[in-house]
Amino acid sequence: MNAKQIVRLSNIIGITSILLLLYWVFTFIVIEVFGLKVFRENMTESFYLSILGILALMAGSLIVNLMFNLTRIAERKTEDEVNVKSTRRKVLTLLLIFPLILIILFGGNYLTSSKKEKMLIDSAKSIIESNKSNSDKLLNYTFSKAYIKETTGILRVLSETDKNFPSVTLIVKDSIKDSPVFLGFNPYYNESLDSNDSIQPKKVNYIYKTTKEERAYLNEVFTKNSEELRYSSRKGNYELFYPYKKNGKTIIIYFSEQQQYGKM
Repeated sequence: MNAKQIVRLSNIIGITSILLLLYWVFTFIVIEVFGLKVFRENMTESFYLSILGILALMAGSLIVNLMFNLTRIAERKTEDEVNVKSTRRKVLTLLLIFPLILIILFGGNYLTSSKKEKMLIDSAKSIIESNKSNSDKLLNYTFSKAYIKETTGILRVLSETDKNFPSVTLIVKDSIKDSPVFLGFNPYYNESLDSNDSIQPKKVNYIYKTTKEERAYLNEVFTKNSEELRYSSRKGNYELFYPYKKNGKTIIIYFSEQQQYGKM
């Protein structure tokens, strides 16, 4: 391989590395800005580490060019005309890759979210059905130590039943000084309630914080007998509000999962 061929090869490697870096940065920005979840864990780590390989290729091609100091400055006029047409096609092709990347990323994120939604709903139904007696006990809501203690134990069983639900919360509707509130109970019991009988639980400590949209949904379930499930996903946080009704009583079991990587 002569010097001219080496320089040509290094130029190809350098330009390819620059394009890969450009696409990499574009993909990274889109993923971070929109919180997309597309790749598996190992794939994501490889994706982030690949930038080191790209920079190494760029540095190597630059060193080769500097060593040989051979840069082609001008070509014959006829070759230039041919190269201009060829270059336009290449540039157009390279530009079309950007919308293609967007389609792949958003499409992958949509498929990941849809798959997760189906999995969470199926798992929630399975958990409720397989723990029917415990689920029915949750319907007998009264704000008391006994109910809170029993509820935390049941929720712990539910959360440990399926690995897709590391977090489970029971949501009920109550009131504090005639003001309607939503209370949330998790699988973690406050042992101090048992250690000192004089300490009584306070509703204000169990208020479930919600957004405006979530409050509208919860009111639909508790006051208008809606049985609609609510699923949401954003930046790796997957949430499912699962209403459970029986004998005129209503509770909502809230399942959530936080996932650092996409799982398509």
